Amino acid sequence: MISAFAAKVTMPRVEQPHRTVLAFLLQRFPKIPPEVWERRVAEGKVLSEDGTPITPETPYAPQKRVFYFREIENEQVIPFTEEILFQNEELLVACKPHFLPVTPVGAYLEQSLLHRLRRRTGIDHIVPLHRIDRETAGLVLFSVNPATRGLYGGLFRQGRIEKSYLALSEGKVPGEEWSVESRLVPGDPWYTMTVAPGEANARSRIKRIGEKGGVSLFSLVPHTGKTHQLRVHMSSLGMPIMHDRLYPQLRPRQFDDFEKPLQLLAHTLRFEDPVTGKVMEFRSNRELLW
Repeated sequence: MISAFAAKVTMPRVEQPHRTVLAFLLQRFPKIPPEVWERRVAEGKVLSEDGTPITPETPYAPQKRVFYFREIENEQVIPFTEEILFQNEELLVACKPHFLPVTPVGAYLEQSLLHRLRRRTGIDHIVPLHRIDRETAGLVLFSVNPATRGLYGGLFRQGRIEKSYLALSEGKVPGEEWSVESRLVPGDPWYTMTVAPGEANARSRIKRIGEKGGVSLFSLVPHTGKTHQLRVHMSSLGMPIMHDRLYPQLRPRQFDDFEKPLQLLAHTLRFEDPVTGKVMEFRSNRELLW
């Protein structure tokens, strides 16, 4: 399967640039075999910024973009449906199911929230303003209007978006509310995060809001946006999120178990709209298995 939508990558300004665009792509995407890039180039599937196909000799051009079309064989279908909760000329707010990535990644292409929404709305230029994990369900904010995209992206960069999550855990420790601060850095393997010495770069507020049948329901408020932050912080308290395959201990790779989704939900988003000045608040209709 080949994507109907182009992906893009910007060639950085470096002291010793690559001689050609193809050489850059081979270095930038080491997991893709060289013969795959060579075939894509030969078939005219890699484009320069002006839309013309590159050749094996097209020179490297710092700060210019390269467009290409991702290809995947035998893509797994995610049998759950996203919801569109709100849409106007500036924004689209979607609620995604567990297991569906926000953007194409790894073995997922058409089975991504971005591609599903582009096909569903017919708007090819929508882009997500933030990400949540593939395993996490809940709210994702998209920009519809390129002219105002920077204003909404600034809300996240400036910490002016209020986000809250819900989570379930079978763990039980004394206390009802915690403020967690730690320094998170990439772990081993690379797709995990680990706590390291040094100045905190990840901060969360965690509160138990219910309990039944040995399972506790938590409200989680991240004050920063590090990868896997809430999953690591819950685990560090001795209350790992139910069905978490990464924390506290990495489990062997396996097929998705659709009966046991990670019990983490991006539940609410609240912010002052930088275009209209109105306070916008959105809430997921999804529920955890509690």
